[in-house]
Amino acid sequence: MGSGTVITDTDGRRVPITVTVGEHRPATSGADGSAPDGGPAAGVNPAPGAGSAPAPRIGIRLTPPTGELVWSCSPEAARELAAALVRAAEEAENAATGRPVTVEAGELRRGDVRDGDRAMTVESARTDGSTVHVTWKSGAGRSWTQAYAADAAITLKRRLPGSR
Repeated sequence: MGSGTVITDTDGRRVPITVTVGEHRPATSGADGSAPDGGPAAGVNPAPGAGSAPAPRIGIRLTPPTGELVWSCSPEAARELAAALVRAAEEAENAATGRPVTVEAGELRRGDVRDGDRAMTVESARTDGSTVHVTWKSGAGRSWTQAYAADAAITLKRRLPGSR
């Protein structure tokens, strides 16, 4: 994620975000990584041995009009945050669509989500004459391919904007 990513604050003001890879220590830590009280700085993993490099960190910098906020986290925590953001984005997109939409199999595109009890997302759709080969991916991560007549009606829970 680069410095071109922007979110808005609660007042609707633009807040640029920059994500970097590297070690980040709180501004109050000393040169040796210790907090003002002499203990390890908050959010910094102490090195297991003398001269050991600190664990890699992911830096997150928000720059609202009122100042700058800098956080850091482990790669594991960054993955958890990313997964939570993806789940929230999917929830928001699903809530925004209202009713299911029906399209012909020949119009399916990557990211379309089939309506039904289980999540099925289009990974790819390839037309071969009057047959469309659709590769689906389940919410559990399994993939399979099904063939449909190009004019078969497929009901979608969510349709992402754009083209195939």
